[in-house]
Amino acid sequence: MGISELPIFATLTKIIITKPPLAYSATITPQIPNESSMSTHPKTVLVTAKFSVLEHSLTTPTQPTPLVRHTVEHRGAVAIIPLLDDDRVCLIRNRRIAIGKTLVELPAGTLEPDEPPRHTAERELQEETGYRAARWHELNGFFMSPGILNERMHLFVARDLTPGPPAREADEAIDNLVVSWDEAIAMVLRGEIEDAKSLAGLLLWDKLRQDG
Repeated sequence: MGISELPIFATLTKIIITKPPLAYSATITPQIPNESSMSTHPKTVLVTAKFSVLEHSLTTPTQPTPLVRHTVEHRGAVAIIPLLDDDRVCLIRNRRIAIGKTLVELPAGTLEPDEPPRHTAERELQEETGYRAARWHELNGFFMSPGILNERMHLFVARDLTPGPPAREADEAIDNLVVSWDEAIAMVLRGEIEDAKSLAGLLLWDKLRQDG
């Protein structure tokens, strides 16, 4: 640095050092778009037996040009944790066409139109595993993939089971897999259970068991 530049450098240094820091306010919050500022006019573009695909046209005050988004509309579903004697649980092996793989899962199924979730759970447990339950307890439900899908999963614990013949659909490749509760959790931790609803259901019930 030349001698002629020293006064300028000193002035800049003084400004940087003496400039007060920006005040921090605990009330500052991220700017989250108001739901009322977003309009959507869905149009059905596909209808299947279990779900529909909707096309949305979205606008906001900062984005007046419509944005097109697609979502899946689903009636909802149930998942069941069937508890047997001696601290065992009945899982299933279920062939999934979408991924070309057999997964270890909790018994589950889609709600029929206007069907109460408890009725769906009773029906699906019997159809997929053959078991009927005398006692039912509903746990917290959850959304499966809310970024694209409005499906809500209703989670139930089934107890006092009576075995019987299953009534599986023609396109279902399902087998019962009865394991101890500890083995079911070990399968989760080993990565052998990859189905999201089954992971959520088993881990939630395991935590509730531990908490008494």
